[in-house]
Amino acid sequence: MSDLSTNFELASVTGATQERSRILRYEGVGKRLFDILAVIAILPVLLPLIAVLALAVRADGGPAFYSQIRVGQGGKRFRCYKLRTIHVDAEAQLVRMCNENPALALEWSVNQKLDDDPRITRIGRFLRRTSLDELPQFFNVLFGTMSLVGPRPFMLDQEASYKGAMGLAYYKMRPGITGLWQVAGRSTTAFVDRVRFDERYYARLSLLNDLWLCVMTVAVVLRQTGK
Repeated sequence: MSDLSTNFELASVTGATQERSRILRYEGVGKRLFDILAVIAILPVLLPLIAVLALAVRADGGPAFYSQIRVGQGGKRFRCYKLRTIHVDAEAQLVRMCNENPALALEWSVNQKLDDDPRITRIGRFLRRTSLDELPQFFNVLFGTMSLVGPRPFMLDQEASYKGAMGLAYYKMRPGITGLWQVAGRSTTAFVDRVRFDERYYARLSLLNDLWLCVMTVAVVLRQTGK
């Protein structure tokens, strides 16, 4: 019985080691190659679409693009790009609203987002509902600061919350445009659950999972359930 138990433990350790080795190989080279080839393939459609949407955002007043410093792989800071969906003074608005409305401050503290965000512009509501505001992040993927699939990059002032929730995957890999929680729960997913989804994604990292999540993201986006 002792020999059987020992053999089982050795087999389990060997299997786990082989699985981790496979994940590391994909994470190190395969995932980056997949990102580059996929983005290059869709550039002919992506560029004119971004141009048209940028003109629509400009017509609503203010600059077409919005960038913000986010935390990426290894805790490195990088500039994350989006089509602008919020008013130019949105950050100041958020501070003011939270100071004036304790319920709103609590909602932001718990979820790191607002269900009915008054900072969003008219065209911005459409862009968020369809997730088209994320399209410029495909250039982040080309620059190597992001991946197509992965945990979402968080803002500097959210770092303590993610560390407190044991969000280690956010530091281990490039952040993604889409991920498991975006497909599983979309905008209704609570903050703690988002962290758990991202940790689960990292533990099961593979090309097949990335392909599946990309396909499911298209299906979810077509339902227009973003906020």
